[in-house]
Amino acid sequence: MNKINLYVFSQIVKSCTLVFFIFVAIAWLMQISRLFTIMNNLQIEFLSILSLSVWLIPNLINITMPFVIVFGLVLAFIKFDRDKELIAIYTLGLSINVIKKPLFLLLIIALATYLFINFFLSPFTYGVYKEKEYKLRNTIEFDKINISNFIELDNNLVIDFEKNNQNFEDILINFKDENNNLIFSDRGIIKDKDDKLIFTLFNGFKLVINNEEIEKLKFDNYNIEFPNIANKKYKNFDKNTVGIFELLHDRNETNKRIIIQRISDLIIILSFIYYFYFYVIKLNNYSLKNLLLFIILSITILLIDNFTENI
Repeated sequence: MNKINLYVFSQIVKSCTLVFFIFVAIAWLMQISRLFTIMNNLQIEFLSILSLSVWLIPNLINITMPFVIVFGLVLAFIKFDRDKELIAIYTLGLSINVIKKPLFLLLIIALATYLFINFFLSPFTYGVYKEKEYKLRNTIEFDKINISNFIELDNNLVIDFEKNNQNFEDILINFKDENNNLIFSDRGIIKDKDDKLIFTLFNGFKLVINNEEIEKLKFDNYNIEFPNIANKKYKNFDKNTVGIFELLHDRNETNKRIIIQRISDLIIILSFIYYFYFYVIKLNNYSLKNLLLFIILSITILLIDNFTENI
């Protein structure tokens, strides 16, 4: 590559880098704000949530990279066209190969990076993120909780209460065994001991709903305990955590679909660069209408691809 090739390539990379940091930063801020919203009531430390969100970054890069390519190309060639640099290149007697070589290099780097992130880095870090998030969500320290807001301890147990300093008031427990049970007490004590959550309740009632019958029990003192969900093991079932070695080791139908989906993502990136070269650069058509058409078409394809993957 000569100096002009390197200049064109460097300008494209600069534009893609700018778009990359903007998109990833926005996506990361949205995710960390979601984590703070979910976990704030559980009084989880700021640094714990921040460190958790860092594990999301490779996955966010994986999601945003096609958008980075699309907007990076558009920004770079808007600059070339605005500054008359393309006219200067053609005036020097140089052919379109001056632009083709940097695009070809960009394509190789983009596909190699996307392949590495999609099949290796992102599944690993996202798996770590899911496991850490599970542990944070399920490590409930009742002494630190600010607002209970109907905590779902598992599929069969939901609790709610008011926290007044270190006192638990208006405690509501809904749990299911062979019946649907509802317990309410004016106040109580909640302890975590021997892998169990122990509730000591005062002045309340218990409703047992069995088919169409409802039994009511009033009590002054009532003790009940449940297994602590913090001791449950995390079970990985997210397809985004499946790496290349797992995909190749277990060639079931689900893994085959995941491989096809990820390869289709690579083909989509290739098609974006192909379209931009043949229908924008080669035709020297940098009008706002044509660039907007390229952006709208690209985003539509990405949204359809994301929708089909999710269903």
